[in-house]
Amino acid sequence: MAKKKREADEAKGEWIVTYSDMVTLMLCFFVALFNPDESDPSQLQQMISAFNAIGMGASTGGHTIAPGKSADLGNTIMSLPSMDRGRNLGTALRRAISLFEPELKSHKVTITHDERGIVISLASDVFFPPASAEIDYENSRDILLRLGALLNSQELLGRRFRIEGHTDSSDTDPLVWPSNWELSAARSIAVLHYLADIGVDENRFQVAGFAATMPLSRDDTPEGRMNNRRVDIIILDEGHL
Repeated sequence: MAKKKREADEAKGEWIVTYSDMVTLMLCFFVALFNPDESDPSQLQQMISAFNAIGMGASTGGHTIAPGKSADLGNTIMSLPSMDRGRNLGTALRRAISLFEPELKSHKVTITHDERGIVISLASDVFFPPASAEIDYENSRDILLRLGALLNSQELLGRRFRIEGHTDSSDTDPLVWPSNWELSAARSIAVLHYLADIGVDENRFQVAGFAATMPLSRDDTPEGRMNNRRVDIIILDEGHL
């Protein structure tokens, strides 16, 4: 009888294993959803305080992490200078995607994010006539005005930008452009001048021309060459100033 009672008691406690697994999986799920760009320092501090309170309230188990000597000197996660700027860059990325939603669907504009920062790619075939560095204002004015408003927004206050021109590997007309280097650089400068004319501070920019040295696609098909002809406006991360 005692043996059966002990087995019954053990069976009653087996639910806690499944429950613990479920709680762990839910925690992992919400951690995966957490985006630090969308949190502010006060929210992060509340989260840290909540975990500390759980640790201090438990009668058994692991120890909570206490602030060390570095924290006494003011070196805490809340004092990192890049937190506000990183959050603003995340906000700017979401705003850019919303701002250029129609052009993203039509592939006139592409927006990505890499180690350099936010990359807004303008399809050269939309913004420039073939083999030309004269902006096609009829097709691109509205897009460039929205781009200027984004670069002048409060989220990007103090940020620096880089304009990079890219071509395909097709030969240029030597009577017009000695090579694709001159064409790619001229297109970058044309975009810079337009953005400066509508009020973006030109001192915040860097300009470069890469010719066909940084293709996005294979250059042996018309579609690939079209994809490679572009002007990238990069909202620089702090590490690439």
